[in-house]
Amino acid sequence: MAANAKKTTAKEPVANKEIVQEQEVMTAPKKQEPAKPSWEVRDRVYYLKSNKKPLITTIPCKHSRKRSLLFFDEKAGLQRELRYATNQNSPFVDEQKGEVTLGQIIFRDGVLSVPKQQQALQKLLSLYHPLKNGLYTELDTVQEAADELDYIELELEALNCAKRSDIDQLEAILRVEVGNKVNSMTSKEIKRDVMLFAKRNPLLFLDLAKDENVQLRNFGIKAVEAGIINLSQDQRTFNWASNNRKLVTVPFDENPYSALAAWFKTDDGVEVYSNIEKRLN
Repeated sequence: MAANAKKTTAKEPVANKEIVQEQEVMTAPKKQEPAKPSWEVRDRVYYLKSNKKPLITTIPCKHSRKRSLLFFDEKAGLQRELRYATNQNSPFVDEQKGEVTLGQIIFRDGVLSVPKQQQALQKLLSLYHPLKNGLYTELDTVQEAADELDYIELELEALNCAKRSDIDQLEAILRVEVGNKVNSMTSKEIKRDVMLFAKRNPLLFLDLAKDENVQLRNFGIKAVEAGIINLSQDQRTFNWASNNRKLVTVPFDENPYSALAAWFKTDDGVEVYSNIEKRLN
């Protein structure tokens, strides 16, 4: 009995230790992530969204009957009057105290730079002014860098696609850009101009490179130029040049070579395409 009692007593501290450890784990406080600041104090740049950049453009800096300058505060459920005062720390009239000195908001050559010291003006322009994203917008350097990176990657993709493409495909793409001028160009000139085209407008180039109708249109143009088929003067009918037999009628208001390219995909068109291909080669 005594031996049994000793064994039981020796086990009790172990059990209690396990319970204490379990309680400590359960009650351990969770680490909270620090809250990100909602407003960053820094220099800011604003620019007019229009392509036209007048020498001087002013926007409303205070509320008036002629020009409303109000901000709806959803938390308070009311309209709050805005005013740019150079000697105040807030753009809200109800938070401004004492005598105010009104300032002007002027874009010069379409740009307005506001240093970090002018927080009231920055908040007015960035957060509350009703003309933001309409007449003007704030320069977002992070988004601008992301957009620029996307464009560079798109440009590289277009240039690599142009480098991999064969001369027939490059000719077809360039014909969209320069028309029949491509007929008098050497292969080196075609490659050069296509690379410049891909660099200048990569999105359009990639769209054309993926469009199989571009090559079919070019094929049709070459067939007409070689005198294998004819396009009527009213540009409504394609015929065999040898016997004037009608091949396809162009639908109203459609480009004749686009219609011919679509017809080449039909059962009858595939046979004619094969016939023309042998003659061109």
